[in-house]
Amino acid sequence: MTLPDHISIWAELADVDHELLHVDVGGVRTRVLRAGSGPDLVLLHGTGGHLEAYARDIAGLARDFRVTAYDMVGHGWSDLPDLPYTVDVLSDHLLGTMDALGIGSAHLSGESLGGWVVAWTAAHHPDRVERLVLNTPGNIANKPEVMARVRDSTLAAVRTPDDATVRRRVEFLFHHTEMVTDELVNLRRAVYARPGFGTAIGNTVVLQDPVVRKDFAWTPSWVGRITAPTLLLWTEHDPTGGLDEADMLLEWLPDARLRVIADAGHWPQWEKVDEYLAVHRAFLSAQDLP
Repeated sequence: MTLPDHISIWAELADVDHELLHVDVGGVRTRVLRAGSGPDLVLLHGTGGHLEAYARDIAGLARDFRVTAYDMVGHGWSDLPDLPYTVDVLSDHLLGTMDALGIGSAHLSGESLGGWVVAWTAAHHPDRVERLVLNTPGNIANKPEVMARVRDSTLAAVRTPDDATVRRRVEFLFHHTEMVTDELVNLRRAVYARPGFGTAIGNTVVLQDPVVRKDFAWTPSWVGRITAPTLLLWTEHDPTGGLDEADMLLEWLPDARLRVIADAGHWPQWEKVDEYLAVHRAFLSAQDLP
């Protein structure tokens, strides 16, 4: 019998040397996973997520880079201080995590909310960013219906973290929902069931409030300040933003190119691992995209 491509998160990491640790970032206990050697590459997950979003990619990326994945403040198993996790707060936490790990500058690759945070960081702290990957950053046009969908589905899953509601939230990320495993659902249920996580997720979805969001919304005024070479990694079936929004960023960014991954949703790093790895390896090494 042929083994499936994916067995479990642990199996994805079974043959790669790595360390899982917690570092203090300005008083925030922050969970970090590191692997590999070479130029630094930092990976950021999305809203309500955690570092396991990259479980299928870490071994492949670690062949070429010193990979750091971590739980953003208020996410995963990092601390949950009671304050709004606006993009500037998440960016400061990213920089603090890099400082705690001795990383001066790095390639940054962020998915969804993580893409928003790395873009903001590149605009405001260009000396800390080598190259930038914006992976399905979503809703560049700040559409109210997308903001409501992300907010409502996330809050519903956290308020009632049973199998059905959390599975529905995780399936939102996939084009091929049959790839959503019980392990992935239960992992997220464990995060959502943490004491204090109800308050934390309220502090996260403030970014889906138009009044709060306006101070950080994607606009040419700050996006145009990004000087790092940037890869826009889009997919054919992202529920949070279409190619028209990628075209907006292409106009605003001084040095950007677009790659569209076919047959994938909001998590190409899980659904299309080989292509995700190949484009990262090529772009971050300043080679032509495959």
